[in-house]
Parts: sequence; C-alpha cells; structure tokens
Amino acid sequence: MRREPLRIGKIGYANVWPLFWHFNPHSVGVPVEIVEKVPAELNADLAAGRIDMAMISSWAYARDFDRYFLFPDLSISAFGRVRSVLLFHRKPLEEVARGTVALTTSSATSVHLLDLLLVRLYGGRPAYVTLEPHLDDMLRRADAALLIGDDAIRAAWSARGCEITDLAERWTAWTGRWMTFAVWAVREETARERPEEVETVFRALQESKRKGSSDRGLIVRCACETFGGDERFWREYFDGLCYEFSENQQEGLSYFYRSASELGLLPADIPLRMWNASERASAGRRVKPCG
Repeated sequence: MRREPLRIGKIGYANVWPLFWHFNPHSVGVPVEIVEKVPAELNADLAAGRIDMAMISSWAYARDFDRYFLFPDLSISAFGRVRSVLLFHRKPLEEVARGTVALTTSSATSVHLLDLLLVRLYGGRPAYVTLEPHLDDMLRRADAALLIGDDAIRAAWSARGCEITDLAERWTAWTGRWMTFAVWAVREETARERPEEVETVFRALQESKRKGSSDRGLIVRCACETFGGDERFWREYFDGLCYEFSENQQEGLSYFYRSASELGLLPADIPLRMWNASERASAGRRVKPCG
C-alpha cells in the first residue's frame, strides 16, 4: 500500500534558497510534499501535525522540544549581521525600550530576541502590538517596528528617517555567540515510524545545501530579478547566513534559551534533542546549555 507523502515545511523567504535550491521533491527517492509558508505558520502546522518536518523558529522548538528531534547540520544562523531581522526606529533604543514596539505577525524567535535585548541591555519593558508587516503602518502606531525576512530587506532599502538595528549583530556584540533563528525539526512520531524515509530526506537536504553553498551565482541572480538589489548585496547576504548546526551554533542557541529562562520566558533547561541517523532516530541526544 502506498504511504502518504512526508509533508515538508519550507520557509517562504529567500534566506532558505541556498538550502532548498537543489532539493527536487520528485527525485528524493521517497514521496514528499512541500508546504511553503512563513515561519509562524510552519510553527503551528508542525505542532498540530499538519506537516511532518520543517525548518521552524528556534523558539517554536523550545516550546515543544519533547515532541521533536532536530536534524544535525541544518539551521539558519548568523554570527554578527543577518540583514533580515531588523528593528526600525526613530528614537534611541533606550527610549524604544520604554515605549511601544510593533511586532511582525511572521516570527517567533525574533520577537523574543528583541524582548530579551530591550530588557537586558536597555532595562526597559516595552508595550507590544502585533501588526501586519507594513513598515509605514507599523511606525504610525509604534515607536519601533520589527520586520524579518524579505519584508525586512525590502523595508531597509526604502526606509527614510529611520535607524535600523540588526538584532543578530547586537546579540553577537553582546554575547560573543552565534544566533540561531531557525532549526530543522521532525516530529518524533514521524522519526520513529518512518526512519528510513526521514533519513533519505535528510541526505537529500544535505546534498542540496552542499550544492547551494558551492555555487550561488544562479541563486544571486534570481534574487536580484525577484526582489531587486544588486549582486553584491545578495552575495553578502547569503554569505552572512550559516546553514550549519554544529557545536558553535548549538552552544549559541542553548545560551539564548538560558538567557530567556532567566527572564521567566522558558523553562530552565531546554535540551537539544538531536536526531541520529545511525541509530534510526531511536533517541535524542541532550546538549548541555553553555554558560
């Protein structure tokens, strides 16, 4: 009997292009179905079981870590500038931290990273409103606006009279650590019930990432045609993103979780339950948060 395809969530932003560009669902070797949405929607779909695996917000993983495994070597991370998680503001951050901030409806990790920075670095407790990601409308109702992904990139090109703070750059300057915005999570029941198929998808993603990293010329040109901007911008943008999830990225993410837990935003210990291909996802490996 033919099995249902594995439903794979894909973030609908340019930042995943180097990872997905060479991932052909028709040649993976197992039946798959791609579901493309913004991060917040993929977070909800994975939690509800409407999809089997996806690159989701690292914050969404923390909320439901006991239900997921994480793929090794796959993330969206940055050490310093990320260029697509941006706070637009017309007042100094010290004032923004005591004012009102408009949040995008598209994110989870970025929202909590912003809250952490404003509380810990600037001693504030801002009021938040959640709005559709349209910069002018957001700034009419708030002192600052948080945008992510393609929305942030476009807004940065056209914003006038705004200071722009790159949240990943501010995080790294403060902590000296990586910031991981998204992780690849697979539902535990899927990993246990269909381990061979999960492994096949993982290998296909690894190969797609390898090809996308080795030659980005076509990806850069397509980004220019789709969004505007020049090749230099897009090369720097993609070069600034890291798709690995090795020890440095894991330590940075664990530190982020620990910092959030100190503010009461998360439980005290969020383990990184790593999917292990050699063991057919039989167990999750805990990674001790760094301190």
